Amino acid sequence: MEFEKLQSIIADVLNIDANEITMDTAFIDDLGADSLDIYQIIVGIEDEFDIEIPDDVAESIVTVADAVEQIRAEKNK
Repeated sequence: MEFEKLQSIIADVLNIDANEITMDTAFIDDLGADSLDIYQIIVGIEDEFDIEIPDDVAESIVTVADAVEQIRAEKNK
């Protein structure tokens, strides 16, 4: 469930097809996201899942799998 919502957020921010996004997809290396794109994705995650991702944690999110893991960790607090 988290992955599908995250796919939608990423596809919307980067204006790409959601089917191009997998758990192994890296935001910068695979999708060409810049720091503003990543910031917008993080804000989208926080809004969609009603969580807050600390800045130091957000900086360590490199792949979609990292983001899903962080969403699950924050939801389980």
